[in-house]
Amino acid sequence: MEKLIMLGTGHGSVQNSYNTCFLIESKEDKLLVDTGGSIQIITNLKETGYSLNDINHIFISHCHTDHLLGLCWIFKLNCLKHHKIKVYSNKEVYDSIKNLIKSLYPETIQKMIIEDFTFIIVEEDREYDIAGLNITFFDCLAKENSLYGFDLKLENNKSLIFLGDETCNPKLYKRIKNKDYVMHEAFCLDSDNSYPNIVKEHHATVKKVCETLDPLNIKNLILYHTEDSHKNKKELYEKEAKKHFNNNIIVPVDLEEIILR
Repeated sequence: MEKLIMLGTGHGSVQNSYNTCFLIESKEDKLLVDTGGSIQIITNLKETGYSLNDINHIFISHCHTDHLLGLCWIFKLNCLKHHKIKVYSNKEVYDSIKNLIKSLYPETIQKMIIEDFTFIIVEEDREYDIAGLNITFFDCLAKENSLYGFDLKLENNKSLIFLGDETCNPKLYKRIKNKDYVMHEAFCLDSDNSYPNIVKEHHATVKKVCETLDPLNIKNLILYHTEDSHKNKKELYEKEAKKHFNNNIIVPVDLEEIILR
């Protein structure tokens, strides 16, 4: 049975938690989804009992710093290990990674990265077998940068949808309707008015997410990519969510495991 290990659950500006990234663990292997924005990706892996040697597959959803820059530390530390890793992404992310490698590392390190990492540009709506997982990637139709999510078929014939870190485009409602698990960002509580309009254009409050997705009969809604100003975030987010969403709500915190039953 697959499980999620949430290495981070925060948005791009959090200071008391780590940026959103997680492991999907199957019986065969693990897939790291995004890497956060700092060397804390390595620290949090260690906290879960894993090391860089345990990571054979990485998917980067888009090229924002809080999802991509942790990969730079993986590149650097892997030069001491020469572990072989496959990195999956869309074309825009791949181009960003190429530019980062060229800009940040001397030629000797660049050569090591090219030798140790295989970069794969994923095709939309094509099935992939990655880490023993059946995954179909799709374009999340984000407002700016190219953002890819995926549909994961679970061992128990259920499914999990990952929607990246932007409010779900209505054109994707048919794709996520009646799904067993859907991962959707929830930037803050509805009562928090401290964020500027530019943030609200791309992200949603807990209330807005739940009101929007409740009619789609999603069995389990996982809310992540949140702020971290509340010590009792899980309790507060679950309380707001349950007022507007009739099925099961999951609000993970950093390093929490979610068994996909």
